[in-house]
Amino acid sequence: MIMTTSDPGPLSMSSSSTTIPASDQPRAEVSECRGNGQLLQQRLALVEDLWQTVLRSECPADQAERLLRMKQLSDPGVADSSDQSSGGVASLIRDMDLSEAIAAARAFSLYFQLVNILEQRIEEDSYLESIVRSQELIDQIDPFAPPLATQTEPATFCELFERLRRLNVPPKHLETLLQELDIRLVFTAHPTEIVRHTVRHKQRRVASLLQQLESKTDTSPSEASGIRLQLEEEIRLWWRTDELHQFKPSVLDEVDYALHYFQQVLFEAMPQLRRRLSTALSSSYPDVQLPPSSFCTFGSWVGSDRDGNPSVTTDITWRTACYQRQLMLDRYINAVQNLRDQLSISMQWSQVSAPLLESLEMDRLRFPEVYEERATRYRLEPYRLKLSFMLERLRLTQLRNDQLAEAGWRAPADGIAPCPPDAQPSEALHYGSIAEFRSELELIRTSLVSTDLTCEPLDTLLTQVHIYGFSLAGLDIRQESTRHSDALDELSRYLTPDQAYGDLNEDEKVAWLLQELQTRRPLIPPSVDWSANTAETVDVFRMLHRLQDEFGSRICRTYVISMSHSVSDLLEVLLLAKEAGLVDPSAGHADLLVVPLFETVEDLQRAPEVMEQLFQTPLYRDLLPRVGGLSLPLQELMLGYSDSNKDSGFLSSNWEIHKAQIALQDLASHNGVALRLFHGRGGSVGRGGGPAYQAILAQPSGTLQGRIKITEQGEVLASKYSLPELALYNLETVTTAVVQNSLVTNQLDATPSWNELMARLAQCSRRHYRALVHDNPDLVAFFEQVTPIEEISKLQISSRPARRKSGARDLSSLRAIPWVFGWTQSRFLLPSWFGVGTALSEELEADPDQLSLLRTLHQRWPFFRMLISKVEMTLSKVDLDLARHYVSSLGSAEHREAFERIYSTIAEEYSLTRRLVLEITRQERLLDADPALQLSVGLRNRTIVPLGFLQVALLKRLRDQNRQPPMSESSSDGDGRTYSRSELLRGALLTINGIAAGMRNTG
Repeated sequence: MIMTTSDPGPLSMSSSSTTIPASDQPRAEVSECRGNGQLLQQRLALVEDLWQTVLRSECPADQAERLLRMKQLSDPGVADSSDQSSGGVASLIRDMDLSEAIAAARAFSLYFQLVNILEQRIEEDSYLESIVRSQELIDQIDPFAPPLATQTEPATFCELFERLRRLNVPPKHLETLLQELDIRLVFTAHPTEIVRHTVRHKQRRVASLLQQLESKTDTSPSEASGIRLQLEEEIRLWWRTDELHQFKPSVLDEVDYALHYFQQVLFEAMPQLRRRLSTALSSSYPDVQLPPSSFCTFGSWVGSDRDGNPSVTTDITWRTACYQRQLMLDRYINAVQNLRDQLSISMQWSQVSAPLLESLEMDRLRFPEVYEERATRYRLEPYRLKLSFMLERLRLTQLRNDQLAEAGWRAPADGIAPCPPDAQPSEALHYGSIAEFRSELELIRTSLVSTDLTCEPLDTLLTQVHIYGFSLAGLDIRQESTRHSDALDELSRYLTPDQAYGDLNEDEKVAWLLQELQTRRPLIPPSVDWSANTAETVDVFRMLHRLQDEFGSRICRTYVISMSHSVSDLLEVLLLAKEAGLVDPSAGHADLLVVPLFETVEDLQRAPEVMEQLFQTPLYRDLLPRVGGLSLPLQELMLGYSDSNKDSGFLSSNWEIHKAQIALQDLASHNGVALRLFHGRGGSVGRGGGPAYQAILAQPSGTLQGRIKITEQGEVLASKYSLPELALYNLETVTTAVVQNSLVTNQLDATPSWNELMARLAQCSRRHYRALVHDNPDLVAFFEQVTPIEEISKLQISSRPARRKSGARDLSSLRAIPWVFGWTQSRFLLPSWFGVGTALSEELEADPDQLSLLRTLHQRWPFFRMLISKVEMTLSKVDLDLARHYVSSLGSAEHREAFERIYSTIAEEYSLTRRLVLEITRQERLLDADPALQLSVGLRNRTIVPLGFLQVALLKRLRDQNRQPPMSESSSDGDGRTYSRSELLRGALLTINGIAAGMRNTG
């Protein structure tokens, strides 16, 4: 047995626009929510039947029946009461041996992952239906639609452009915005992607088979039966696949994981996104010019984010860039081969432009072997001949890329052979830049157009070239601020021992840095043996210079400084970049954009002061790149959600970020600077996660102006980009949200009484949160004992350590991701809501009439509505009964009283927060306004209970062993069994997998 008891944009909407109370949700939205809920109920029967069939096929009969009984007891529609069902589940688990416990953990994990696939398919279907519906109803006005300035439901291109037209938004305003539209989605490798790559492939296969089964209305019984058998076969193969990572992934493994979504979905999805935008725009604004093809691009931190990850070296970043180019070259070679097959146009039957014929003559001289091989076959087919020459250039580029990856960044550029041995050394026959490849494609397109021909695959390829180039995604370098100051301190102690940089105050540092930036002499002497950290820091900038020389500035032009506190933090990076040749202050030129990351509440509050001093410094301002029709200097700023939340709690963090955005935008506008805000959002609410559409609309009016940059982290990648239509839905709704927020503005963020109220709420919430999390001496022990944080650190899911400092056991050293992960597993979800109830309660105790104002804010202010919505969704996932089981079973005897007090504090805050949220939203139950989400969360909440009991039982025995020799214990049939620590750990890790799948959140 394993268990023991125990400022306004171009168009401003009036803030007095009529709005609809939250309780009176628009009928179309309610209908869609209910429709999704009904779809879930209908399709769930198929998934549960498949799950049961697989269990009966793969498990012994008596074991399968016990697992199905456990699921039945967890079903809220079957169980008599929560207490009875939990008791029944606990009883079943008490009688399990370890092998059966592992089977149970795997079974419920499989169940939740199948449900996740089902819900993704429903989201895809809903998106496709919304596109059809919006096109059919384009001439009809929905009388129940809320004003666009307060709408929170995602809009398609068709819906948004038509509503903008009906609001009389001038075409010129829309066109100006679209021409400067700049959306950047940055993929990161934070340790929250818990599902193996192998399992993701199987999930995609299951999703494809489900789509076939659901979409074919005319499918014969035999065809449906065949698809059903394929589904059973695929799920049985999945069941026999190990869910746990077999080894700790390397950084290059993580690169491969992240780029998987580009290969499988995004490469083909982006041209479709542009086509959908074009179709919708031509319907409502036929004279408005399309935005550039690259209005939405991608970045990546995978292989370049070295903050706290010693595995990310200069060699790794270089190899990452080569790998990304290799993927693009493979794609382009395949596309050009397909074009050559398609463009069989003969000169006997069609004209060809003179520039194309001239380019063929030049190609003949440069590639005589290709000409000899292809000229006879393609003598009268100039397009095929041209594309053959282009294929040769792509292959030579591929050859050079392989050599660069092998040689490394330190190898001299002229030492790489870019062409075959018999070619002239001075000839660069490979593509030296993406512009060369693009110009040849455009040459072909121009020739076709001149003869009244079009070629959609060619247009698609050109769109992909504009978006991805040869680099696929721009790499953002990230490093912690003290690495730069420490390096400069070591340099200064070598050069002038009596005047060390580290001994200077902030004003003296700034003066010294500005002086060094303006001098032409080198600062770093050659041939000195620096410390490992300083040598690595200096090498990063040298590698960047080499990277840009070879790949172009597009591959890596952003340097993010985490834990930015002061002006000197940015100037230090500029000085090190100058030493590597990336920055030339005398010429006012920089190939690197330095981006401060303001993370803590104190840093967010200080950010406007820091940036104002920089904007007032001519040397710094002159180094900013110019953008837009007005050629304004561009400053990118990153706002950190994770550490500010861990530091001050959910409400305080969100309010400080909101205030910082307004202050920074006002500052930038006053100084004639264009601002691009970079939002470091995680997957969970506690790290800034949540629906992207609502989050973008909740940004302060006037702060976007068509520009936004957002991180996409961990399991978010799988939930958004694993299926084609799901990816398009997310890309389209992010784009429409940015356009809507930029064009349709309001003055609600400037309402003094609302801001004063939020300031009081944030201050009170922060005080209550910090009293528990930072001031309670027993909180760290509570967190370590009643959550699986230590076991989470043993999951082989990331190359990055869980703690910033090895060996440190304090809260400050723990990263925000495992902090959220641990609370989520034990069903507290504390970082996403704690402190909100006390803040609201104190406000209402001081003035009960404030409830009316809070309801008004929820109805009319997107920011406040987003806050309450996130808290409501998180509260609906909390299970304090199960959380108490973690406390009573895993807490040590010496901490029993202290842990009881902590639990009571959390439980009281939960009850208070839940009650006040329901009063503000005027609902009887959480999520009443979203029946589909309510159904999904309710289903998961009860079905996760067995996994929670299993996890506690396995953790208890695992920790009781405390590294002692294996203990003998009796199985249910009385035979002696010996369980090693590794076996128990494996079982515990499987429950972590299952709960993560059920919660659809890790960190």
